Amino acid sequence: MKLNILVIGGCGYIGTHMVKALLEAGHRPIILDNLSKGHRELLPGGDFIQGDIQDSGLLDQVFNTHAIDAVMHFAALIEVGESVQRPLAYYRNNVSATANLLEAMVRHDVRRFIFSSSAAVYGEPDYTPIDENHPLRPTSPYGESKLYVENILRACDRAYGLKSVCLRYFNAAGADPSGAIGERHDPESHLIPLIIQVALGQRDSIAIYGTDYPTPDGTCVRDYIHVNDLAAAHLLALEALAQGGASRVYNLGNGNGFSVRQVIETVRKITGHPIPAKETPRRPGDPAVLIASSDNIIKDLNWQPRFDDLEEIVRTAWEWHRGS
Repeated sequence: MKLNILVIGGCGYIGTHMVKALLEAGHRPIILDNLSKGHRELLPGGDFIQGDIQDSGLLDQVFNTHAIDAVMHFAALIEVGESVQRPLAYYRNNVSATANLLEAMVRHDVRRFIFSSSAAVYGEPDYTPIDENHPLRPTSPYGESKLYVENILRACDRAYGLKSVCLRYFNAAGADPSGAIGERHDPESHLIPLIIQVALGQRDSIAIYGTDYPTPDGTCVRDYIHVNDLAAAHLLALEALAQGGASRVYNLGNGNGFSVRQVIETVRKITGHPIPAKETPRRPGDPAVLIASSDNIIKDLNWQPRFDDLEEIVRTAWEWHRGS
């Protein structure tokens, strides 16, 4: 079944990989992006519209022009630290603008929505691996903004029959093995590309924030999931909704944790660069361990991560950054 999918923020890191996956699956992506963070030149195809989901008139035009079957939303501001400094920008972009988009969907009788949520909705973990039943206690405006939208979606299901799948990402990483698209943030804040920047001579060293955590090597442990595996999960969620599935919430992670030191060593191995590291004090609010349980999406939708090896994830990222 070929579907018309409105991809919000489709010129961003995860959005471009999603557009590529939709095209390969035979769907028709219509991309709406204001290009505040995205890169038009990385878009692998589809119909592109420049604009913002805060523009109700534009949304009406898009829904009137294209027979949209479902919407995928990737257009959030994502920096936790920035969200503490600029909370109003995060609530406006991540919550108010999304509510505006949902209103347009209801006006035009589009009832399928796939939302990029985040592990940030959990806050400090009581236990790991974290499953979907873990208490929701976000510790930043960014995490709160994601949880607000999840709550709005539950209300929209009850009020309008708008079905949604919320996918709570852990640490998205890697790049498409083609080398044509990958991660490009400015400024960059994700660990793997920051380490790769050292290997490329773009920074002198990588900082290790805290070496006294209760982990095997004293550094924080995180769950890294390849961006293509994220895109595959979105396709499965789309298929489930297209077949009349109920609204659901799923974690997306590998279920494997890697420490900061392990990630640095892996990048050293893949790049052949020594990568100087500087030990610095802990950052406030960094949990020692964040690992996902993705058992529910594996069981319900038969999702199977293909890139579950850290070396493979790093290798795809290295090929992208080295060639871009």
